[in-house]
Order: sequence, then structure tokens, then C-alpha cells
Amino acid sequence: MTEKTTTYSSTKEWLLTDTPASALQAAAGRAYLGLLEFLKNRLAVLGLMIIVALVFVALFAPYIAPFDPILTDLKHRLLPFSAEHFFGTDELGRDIFSRIIWGSRLTLYVIGLVAIIAAPVGIIVGTVAGYFGGIVDMVLMRITDIFLAFPKLILALAFVAALGPGIENAIIAISITSWPPYARIARGETITIRNSDFIRAIRLQGAGPIRIISGHIMPLCLSSLIVRVTLDMAGIILTAAGLGFLGLGAQPPSPEWGAMTSSGRSYILDHWWLITMPGTAIFVVSLAFNLLGDGLREVLDPKSDN
Repeated sequence: MTEKTTTYSSTKEWLLTDTPASALQAAAGRAYLGLLEFLKNRLAVLGLMIIVALVFVALFAPYIAPFDPILTDLKHRLLPFSAEHFFGTDELGRDIFSRIIWGSRLTLYVIGLVAIIAAPVGIIVGTVAGYFGGIVDMVLMRITDIFLAFPKLILALAFVAALGPGIENAIIAISITSWPPYARIARGETITIRNSDFIRAIRLQGAGPIRIISGHIMPLCLSSLIVRVTLDMAGIILTAAGLGFLGLGAQPPSPEWGAMTSSGRSYILDHWWLITMPGTAIFVVSLAFNLLGDGLREVLDPKSDN
């Protein structure tokens, strides 16, 4: 009994030695070293610059776009590049450059809401399954496997077909198909953490499962989850563009990049810019998120090869 009491006291003492000031200083030091490591990766910095430019363009779209993205002008339809229309005009005379600028808002809207919805669901399911194990783990992981068994775009198509076309329903469908990989990652991280010494010490202090999962295990899973979410942004953009291309995402006349490529495919031989410009925007933004995700993986994921 004396030995157990001594062990508990020494453990509690060890937990209390890390003062808030020293913990903050250590966190700042780690963040600084991580920033230096990230800046060494030029491609990751390039990806970050493109994403920052995308956010800037989306925020100031009314001031950057020279024309109304929805207003039609049949007198100026299918015009090529010019000083007035940088990327030409589409089949209804709308300025393609202005539509791409406004379409950046829809792109950020989709990926932001999908990340906000899917990531928390995935980390909750994964940490609960990994911490409790047994029948809870089996049930949650079999549900996850069912979602992973279907291609993401096909499953999203099925959900959108059931919910109806529209940008909001597309976001819900993409979110439903995006959480399973996050749950898998969180579960793997939780299994490696749940029997560690500091978790045992927290249990000795009387912490319950909810407090341990939310206060100690979830924060340790965030680094791997951030990397995966960033890498998945490209897939989310492509899925949203695919739904828009098929007419199940944002509805006309919204300037959504996937819908723009769909409407321009009939003119691809003679008026190639109708499909090339929004397609290039999708490619550049998707590539930027992939580059950023690779850079974050080197910094945040200790198991990655630097």
C-alpha cells in the first residue's frame, strides 16, 4: 500500500512539474522549429502561397472580377482572349475570368464545410473505437469498412441522387464519404496511445473515458489528422467538380468550376478556353493542396521519412 501511494505521489508530482509558462515556451519552440523545417520545402511553400492567393481572391472577388459572373451578353459570346476578357467569354457571353474568380468562393466554401463536418466525425469515431476496443471497436470499424468499400465519387453520387442536386446536398454527400479515412487514422493513433504511461497516470487521477479521449488522446491525433485532411482537400475539390460536371452540384448559373467545364465540353474543339480555364483552376488548386500536405507531413508526422 505504501509503495502504491509513493508511486501515485511521484506520478502526480511529475505531472505538475510542467508549468503553463514552460509548456507554452516549449510549444513555441516546437512551432518555430517546425516552421523552419517547413520553409526548407520549396514546393510546400509554393502550395501555401497558391492557397493564400486563393483565399485572397475569394475574399476580394467583387473588387477583382471585372464583370458580373452571372449576367449574360449574347452579343459577346465565345470571344477569345483579349485585353477586355482575359480568359475569353463562354457560350452565353459571360466573362470566364470573372466566373473563375467568383468560383473560388464556392471552392473554399465546399472544402471548408466538408473539413468542418467530416474531420470531427472521423476523429470521434476513431478515438472511441480505439480506446474502448472490443465490440465497440468492431461495430464502428465495420461501419467504416462499409463506407470505404465504395469509391468516394460513386458513393457521393448515390447520396446526392437521394438528397437532390444542389451545393448544400453535395457538401453533405462529400462529408459522408470523407470521414472513414480520418476514423482509421485516429483509431490507429489511439491504439498506440491508450496503454502509455501518461494515460495510466491520468487514470490514477480519476479521469473518466470522456475526459481522457477528449482532453488527451484527441489532441495527440490532430497532427496526423491535419496532414490527412490537407491531402484530402484535392480529392474533395475533384469530387465537388465531378458532381458539378454531372449537374448534381452547384446549379446554373452559379460559377462553379466543375459546372463550367461541363457547359464548355460541347465547344472544346473550336473554343477550347471554355473548358481549359476552369480545368486549369481545378488542377492548380488541387496540386497546391497536395504540395502543402506533403510539406505538413514532413513537419507534423514523426513517422514520415524526412
